[in-house]
Amino acid sequence: MPRSDAAFEGSIPVLYERYLSPMLFQPYAIDIAERIAPLAPRRLLETAAGTGVVTRELERVLGEDTAITATDLNQAMIDVATTTAGSGHATWTQCDAMALPFQGNSFDLVACQFGVMFFPERIRAYREAARVLARDGAFIFTVWDSLAVNDVTRIIAEALAARYPDDPPSFIERVPFGYFDVDLIRSELIESGFSEVAAETVTLPSRAGSARDAAIGVCQGSPVKAEIESREADGLQAATEGAAQALVARFGSGRLESSMQAITMTARL
Repeated sequence: MPRSDAAFEGSIPVLYERYLSPMLFQPYAIDIAERIAPLAPRRLLETAAGTGVVTRELERVLGEDTAITATDLNQAMIDVATTTAGSGHATWTQCDAMALPFQGNSFDLVACQFGVMFFPERIRAYREAARVLARDGAFIFTVWDSLAVNDVTRIIAEALAARYPDDPPSFIERVPFGYFDVDLIRSELIESGFSEVAAETVTLPSRAGSARDAAIGVCQGSPVKAEIESREADGLQAATEGAAQALVARFGSGRLESSMQAITMTARL
């Protein structure tokens, strides 16, 4: 995996939080937090926490009785996360999910929303999650289902492919939307030391203030930005507008409303 695939830095974190979080991540943040709340973990680790959209929901549903440790590979994402509103009782640490700086049996639950797809060595990361979990703990994470059932992102990917037909950007399909084979995920979790694995498909509404907001989020608030700029140094705004127009053709020029689909995995040792 190229380094740029996991590089959320520069202007990306702020745009990610402003445009992508409400459209793609907030609905699933609420969903995963509500799944975790009944388990009442006292020690919770979140990996690939990004700008804290899930962290804030966990703080809300779990309260200060739960010690929440939120981590991300990119310090720039943490910097945005720690300036957003929330109860603020999570502890933030910059670290690699494939080399967690915690002792074994440190957490009752490990959570990760839309992060495992970015791990260059997923089995290594899964083994780390298993290592730091208590014996009766759980590892809960979410991955995107295929682009075929995620219209907004698929339309943007198709617009970019049409703009750069000789070298279509591949990040969207290759990384965030490239890891949805439940049988593969289950087998990798079992290889990593988990013995009980459940999967559930979750479809939720996806909303943005406009098609342009959605296009800015994907084209400028993610590693897609680097793919565009590597193909057309001064083309970021034009590529974003082209993606926005493709969305307008499908959803209209007002508030964008669609649906999105992901898979939530729950693994136990």
